[in-house]
Amino acid sequence: MAQQVQEPLPEAPIQEKKQEEHRPPRQRSWVRRHPFAAILLPVVIVGLIIAGSYFLAYLSSYESTDDAQIDGYIYPVSARISGRVTAVNVDINQQVEPGQVLVQLDPTDYQVALQRALADLSQSEATARAAASQIPVTTTTTTSQTSLAQAGIQEAQAGIAMMEQQYEAALARVREAKANYVKAQQDVERYRPLVGKQEISQQQFDQAIATAEAMRATVDTAQANADAAARQVNQSRARLSQAQAQEAGTRSGPEEVTQMRARASSAQASADMARATLEQQKLNLKYTTIAAQVAGVIGQRNVQVGQQVQPGQQLLSIVPLNNLWVTADYKETQLRNMRIGQKVEIRVDATDQTLRGHVDSFPGATGARYSLLPPENATGNYVKVVQRLPVKIVFEPNQNTQMLRPGMSVESKVWIK
Repeated sequence: MAQQVQEPLPEAPIQEKKQEEHRPPRQRSWVRRHPFAAILLPVVIVGLIIAGSYFLAYLSSYESTDDAQIDGYIYPVSARISGRVTAVNVDINQQVEPGQVLVQLDPTDYQVALQRALADLSQSEATARAAASQIPVTTTTTTSQTSLAQAGIQEAQAGIAMMEQQYEAALARVREAKANYVKAQQDVERYRPLVGKQEISQQQFDQAIATAEAMRATVDTAQANADAAARQVNQSRARLSQAQAQEAGTRSGPEEVTQMRARASSAQASADMARATLEQQKLNLKYTTIAAQVAGVIGQRNVQVGQQVQPGQQLLSIVPLNNLWVTADYKETQLRNMRIGQKVEIRVDATDQTLRGHVDSFPGATGARYSLLPPENATGNYVKVVQRLPVKIVFEPNQNTQMLRPGMSVESKVWIK
């Protein structure tokens, strides 16, 4: 069933007309009421935009971190020899200079060792000089012996040749004497029947017999001379054999000289070893006095008077204050625009002072790689973590860094733009 539309009451226009008669008058807009504010507002907005842009530019012009600290070298002072401590001349936090005596060890044992090394060196040098002096003597002796032996051989050979000639001459005289004796015997035998027949005189026969006897004596004399010449030849040959044996004995002369030189070299090596031992003992005596190598402040003291120390044992530590720098651990994302030489502001927490510096160098690896147990990401449970790298920052010269100490916390701000 269709609904009936109700018609508006006839009194409604009369009511609206009454409401319009009772409304307040319309107000003017805020711009019309504040014309100067309408002009100033855009200026303020533009100023804020410009200030914001400058502020954002300022924030992007540097990289900062509070994960930074003062760094420096710490020089350990160790004993190079063993010994008993007789004096400790410094205490912790004391300022020291290079060459200042820090610790004194008992030098008595090393003084005795030094005296013994001196005696050993004197003995070794004397032995070396004696061995060296024998070289020219041995060389001269062997050379003269060789020359004498060679001269003896030549003399013996010449004597043999002469004796053989004399022996040959003696044999010739023996043969001649024998021939004359045979002729004299033949004359006697020829004269014997003639004497019986009295064809020759008895005197001639006796003279022939005497001549034969003389020839026989001549043969004996010649034979004796030949035998003597033969003995002289044998003696000359014996002297030649003796000279040759002596010459063979002198052939070992160069070897004797070589051996003498080897003994001299060994003695010289012993002297050099003794000299090195002496130098070592001098160093050991010097090491009983332990001095500072650098200027700085005593950081640790681990030694007391009467303590027995060993080589390599750390006794003290020196912290030099003239070579400090800042190690700032920056995130890897902050190094994008960093360069060596960029200016750095360093605020020290302890002194609340701001120092100037510059970027000196970048590390070869992240700080995690230098840790005792570097992270291993090949396990399958990989979680990406932003790494930090220790950046070295050095101070600019002519600044008051007397109160700085290694380990102090600082904040660094690197200006990258």
